[in-house]
Amino acid sequence: MKSKISQLLQQAIKTLQTQGTLPEDLAINIRLENTRDPAHGDLASNVAMVLAKPAKAKPRDIAQAIVAALPTSDLVTKVEIAGPGFINFYLNASASASIIEQILQAGDKYGQCKLEKAHKVQIEFVSANPTGPLHVGHGRGAAYGATLANLLSTVGYQVQREYYVNDAGRQMDILCASVWLRYLELCGEEFTFPANGYKGDYVWDIAATLHRENAEKFKHPWPIAKNLPKDEAEGGDKEEYIDAIIEHAKILLGDNYKTVFDLGLNYLVADIRDDLQHFGVEFDEWFSERSLMDSDAVQTALTLLEQNDYIYEKAGAKWFRSTHFGDEKDRVVVRDNGQTTYFASDIAYHLNKLQRGFDTLIDIWGADHHGYVARVKAGIKAMGQNEEKLKVLLVQFAVLYRHGEKVPMSTRSGQFVTLRELRKEVGSDAARFFYVMRKCEQHLDFDLDLAKSQSNDNPVYYIQYAHARVCSVFRQLEEKNLQYDQTLGLENIALLNEKHEQSLITKLSRYSETLQTAAKNHEPHQIAYYLRELANEFHSYYNAHQFIVDDDKMRQARFALISATRQVIANGLKILGVSAPQSM
Repeated sequence: MKSKISQLLQQAIKTLQTQGTLPEDLAINIRLENTRDPAHGDLASNVAMVLAKPAKAKPRDIAQAIVAALPTSDLVTKVEIAGPGFINFYLNASASASIIEQILQAGDKYGQCKLEKAHKVQIEFVSANPTGPLHVGHGRGAAYGATLANLLSTVGYQVQREYYVNDAGRQMDILCASVWLRYLELCGEEFTFPANGYKGDYVWDIAATLHRENAEKFKHPWPIAKNLPKDEAEGGDKEEYIDAIIEHAKILLGDNYKTVFDLGLNYLVADIRDDLQHFGVEFDEWFSERSLMDSDAVQTALTLLEQNDYIYEKAGAKWFRSTHFGDEKDRVVVRDNGQTTYFASDIAYHLNKLQRGFDTLIDIWGADHHGYVARVKAGIKAMGQNEEKLKVLLVQFAVLYRHGEKVPMSTRSGQFVTLRELRKEVGSDAARFFYVMRKCEQHLDFDLDLAKSQSNDNPVYYIQYAHARVCSVFRQLEEKNLQYDQTLGLENIALLNEKHEQSLITKLSRYSETLQTAAKNHEPHQIAYYLRELANEFHSYYNAHQFIVDDDKMRQARFALISATRQVIANGLKILGVSAPQSM
């Protein structure tokens, strides 16, 4: 509907330009907004105020000229000028009601469009280090990324979903060392477990598997080395202590180090994959960081930076001139021991993504990585690539509350609530909805008690209940041996003149626009807001009117309306990854 009214405005402005009333070289950007108050019409445009300065005329004078030049249309019953020059459109009720037919004919495809034809987008999200199970903090990035991918696919983007597996680097070595030490404890060895080792029960589980499959094959008496540094609890340096353990584990285990390493890695990647699948989150690609090393992609990227004179050596290490691009300091890409840094891998990874032919790269990171954004973009630009193709969306971790008290989370200490535990407690539907009902950059307090409640205060329950209520009314119709005739219902849509009916129809007409706006702004929470408002319109209608009335034409019209409402709720919930139950 907006596009058709926009076309009317464009035609009117072109007429005025032809007549010489408006300059021919005006840059015209027509904006139409839904009015908040029906008394002011259905749609409003500020185009007259936008054109006032370049046209050197008063906004109301321009508005009057535009209204006078508007082509006649069956869609519009009245046009008024309000305030300093707003143009308000009052739409024909029957024209507005045609949205019901569009919804019912399109079914589960209603809302789909080709906003961006053949535009390839890659969304990389979650990408948590496989050093422990996913916790509730990771859940928000998972829900947001999956919903954004669904949303962009709905409006026509070609979307690829990717998980970047950090299966190389120091944190994975710490995990490997932690598993091996727990294994040694199962073999009867006693020692001080590293303060910064991974302490969760899952480490014991992996170690038990290692012991069950290999007995004492990998056992080495403690101390594993002479002059082993002291840990933090013994007055030493915890980093030196764990690094020494890793070094000696590699020496003592030899080729078997990879066996322990891969056991931990594969166990946790499989656990993460399973957890996400049950959360309704699927990936097209699980990209291995180690594959970058194996393919020499990291060295290729560093060579490219050297050729562009953005690498220099200092104190035995190689540095990237990131200050050239506005960073606060230059960054190490190769340590003095010859090992490449995580940042070097990240540069190579983004080069790899660009070389795969995506038009846009969307990275979804935790908000604690905000300082990393400019650095990665600098690396992309330094390699001669278009850094504007990368869009980084920062997601604040959710803070979990139970009975009004904050629940602490720490992967290293093992004291955290896993995503799996959250799903079991509140269900995937509530978790998916609650995670995306705020802007991603806003802090989210996740109230477990509210998420589990069956009340109108629980937004996901309120929306699902609206869908279930429609299904219930249809069952009641069958119980009375009456049939729903969609054709007859659509023929009598004009009978729906009650205030609640018109409000519901207006809200339905805004679904497609909401999807497109949410997609353009990368804001899935707009869909959550919309569905809550739509559910409210329906519940108000349900409480005010009977649907199974004696008048067959009115009954069929009302059932067409609530059928369309049910379809839009189901379509919106599907994008959010939430089910649409038929009974509750």
